[in-house]
Amino acid sequence: MITEVLATATEKMSKAVESAKDDFATVRTGRANPALFQKINVDYYGTPTPLAQLASLQNPEARTIVITPYDKSALGAIEKAIRDMPNLGANPTNDGNLVRVSLPELTEDRRKEYVKIVRNKAEDARVAVRNIRRKGNDDLAAIKKDSLAGDDDIARAEKELDALTKTHVDAIDEALKRKEVELLEV
Repeated sequence: MITEVLATATEKMSKAVESAKDDFATVRTGRANPALFQKINVDYYGTPTPLAQLASLQNPEARTIVITPYDKSALGAIEKAIRDMPNLGANPTNDGNLVRVSLPELTEDRRKEYVKIVRNKAEDARVAVRNIRRKGNDDLAAIKKDSLAGDDDIARAEKELDALTKTHVDAIDEALKRKEVELLEV
């Protein structure tokens, strides 16, 4: 019973850390990266569809992404979705076969703004991990209340849950540090 609670908490906390890292990848640095376009949904025949399912993404130059749609009729929708994407600051061009996105140089103010965005994403991830810990503690309290385990076992599990939380929060903080360095690098 206790091991199930801890296993579930570990799995969910790991997913929260991975989600935070994925969110960090969507914040652009000076280099163009196809991961920037992972969260873009294109209105494809009335259905929001992830860009990666509609087109291939290539990175031919440091600040350029070339998007080649599988269906040429989706070019306009892809171009519109990229143009409407916040925090990108790019203006896509459509030549009838593909969409070329050139990312502008980042100013120092824009870099600092991106650092703030990444810090907010990191705080959201930390909150998610803490919420998972709270749910685990509630589950452990229910086990204790129902007398399904001894006080010593519950206390040991709570300490282990706190250690898991610290490990995962530290992983988020480490990923945040790496992303901040990457963002502030000129």
